[in-house]
Amino acid sequence: MKLHEYQAKFRFAEFGVPIPKGKVATTPEEAFEIAKEIGGTVVVKAQVHVGGRGKAGGVKLAHSPEEAKAHADTILGMDIKGLTVEKVLIDPGADIQKEIYLAITNDRASGKPLIIASAEGGMDIEQLAKERPEAIIREHIDPLFGLHSYQANAVASKMNLAREQWRPFVKIVRQLYQCYAASDAELAEINPLVIQGNGSILAVDGKMIIDDSALSRQPKLAAMRDLADEVEAERQAREAGISYVKLDGQIGCMVNGAGLAMTTMDMINLYGDGEFGPANFLDIGGGAGPEKVVAALKIILSDPNVKAVLVNIFGGITRCDDVAKGFIEAYDIVKPNVPIMMRLQGTNAAEGQEIITNANIPRLETADTLTEAAQKAVAAARGV
Repeated sequence: MKLHEYQAKFRFAEFGVPIPKGKVATTPEEAFEIAKEIGGTVVVKAQVHVGGRGKAGGVKLAHSPEEAKAHADTILGMDIKGLTVEKVLIDPGADIQKEIYLAITNDRASGKPLIIASAEGGMDIEQLAKERPEAIIREHIDPLFGLHSYQANAVASKMNLAREQWRPFVKIVRQLYQCYAASDAELAEINPLVIQGNGSILAVDGKMIIDDSALSRQPKLAAMRDLADEVEAERQAREAGISYVKLDGQIGCMVNGAGLAMTTMDMINLYGDGEFGPANFLDIGGGAGPEKVVAALKIILSDPNVKAVLVNIFGGITRCDDVAKGFIEAYDIVKPNVPIMMRLQGTNAAEGQEIITNANIPRLETADTLTEAAQKAVAAARGV
């Protein structure tokens, strides 16, 4: 679950991280009053769950309350990468002398939290890591022993920070880690963390991603979820208990198991030859009954880019006959108008195959192997 910038920064502040004393506005009039209260130069920032707000015109500098109101009037309602801006953050301007990147995230390979930092903040960190990997500093944190001061000092040293800035920087790193751990976060990012003209350090932007699986013990954070900024299909999937991520391809995938789903996507990419690819990652999970299959098919077919569907089920906990029954029920409800390829293997696969065959569903083909299923799905998407 993503937090908006203002939510992330307010959360940082609960653990002592210094942030600008800004407020959120939902109308131009509110923006005027907040800018008037702050005084001086302010920044009007669109609050949406996408990057590139500045390039899209969603971040503006205002030198007066009237200008802040005018900017808010322009930004509110703006469409940024498919999301409508409903809130703006009014922050006091900062005297930026230097920008730093600082984040703590999960390193699944090592099974440890990882500090990622760079003296070149404000940039796209992925692009920087690709072009100049030596500019990225990494430091793992032992989850049992926590963050040690010498580790944060090492990061400050490698970034060539002035010695007088080490103490406040180390304090912020420790506070950010406390926030990350206490929030069950997958990512806590400050970009940029700025050094101001008076030497103070300030988190002028913030981002947090909270582990969905931990939201049951984070009711305060769960209440911050902004449904308006969620893709409708992903919201439906979450409510149905389905793991779903929308992609840019043309072949919808319904699979049980994350590993099998990734393999299915790889096979589609292989035989799609750069022209056709998976339209989604979708894992209906183990023990999926008919109701999940119905929900999954609805979600897949809600994507107008889908030209074919590949159903790949390996029965273990999930029974193939249950999937087959659910698929027929879903077909009657959704009435898909695209070709469907289905592969059933494992528990009750023969029973499932018999159910599908007896249903006489038009434009449905079966396959014995994943290779065959992927090839047929790509051919169907091509219209062959």
